[in-house]
Amino acid sequence: MIGFDGATVLLQWATGGLLFCWVTTRHRQVGLGYGWLLRAVYGAMALVSVVLGMAFNPDLGRDLAAAGVAIAASVALARSVQRRRAGVAHQRQLAEARSSRLAAMTGIDRTEADKDTGGPEFDPRLDLAAPVIGLVGVVATGMAGDPAWLAIARLVAGTVFLGAVSDAMLLGHWYLVQPGLDRRYLSELVRWTGIAWAPVVGLLLIPVGMLSVLGGEIDDGWGGMLGWFWLGCAVTTIVLVLATVAALRERQYSAVMAATGLLYLAILTAFGTDLVARALLA
Repeated sequence: MIGFDGATVLLQWATGGLLFCWVTTRHRQVGLGYGWLLRAVYGAMALVSVVLGMAFNPDLGRDLAAAGVAIAASVALARSVQRRRAGVAHQRQLAEARSSRLAAMTGIDRTEADKDTGGPEFDPRLDLAAPVIGLVGVVATGMAGDPAWLAIARLVAGTVFLGAVSDAMLLGHWYLVQPGLDRRYLSELVRWTGIAWAPVVGLLLIPVGMLSVLGGEIDDGWGGMLGWFWLGCAVTTIVLVLATVAALRERQYSAVMAATGLLYLAILTAFGTDLVARALLA
């Protein structure tokens, strides 16, 4: 299989994170600050990927793609900041409806902040450029594997998996900033995490894969302990995802915070599922 290095992992993480940034921002419900946070964080990851790749393991296709991701994320961020006064249409409509209900019940009329309603909002489609560029780099990296199709499939599945679980945890925290946000957007990312789990684990079991580690054909250097650690991470991840789904069915607002705590743990086990296996099979 392909070598295991930090530059590739960071490119995957940035690409997946920015993909699911678009999945959420396309609904035009989440505040602009959430998009700013994700574009800044994942754009920085892509930039670090370029630096690590050029310093320790140069790969022209991957490094160019990582640079493209950083640039595309920065352009989207700059455009979003430029159009910040236009706000987010559905979020603004919801806030105005709630203010009207409050005014009708209490007689308190809250003054809305001035909005640039005459100009266009930030277009969420701009968030698609970075993940598309990143996926090209991920595929190019996987082509060096043997067999190439399996390496590409594992990298792409891992990209989706890591991006979904990371963004789900970050969005869970965003409910502290925007408590009236419908929890279906968090549920959407949790579902994607569960959907991505199956191909990630399945592809890692295809020979030469983790079954060879568990069976002792590949020495993990720890007497088989890392193989069982991987299995524990894989099983625990899907259990945590199912527990998060169950938590989000509860009506209380505290259910969102409970779900976010579960997602903290899911990130650790998800990275263990993907990265431990790749390190052992590299």
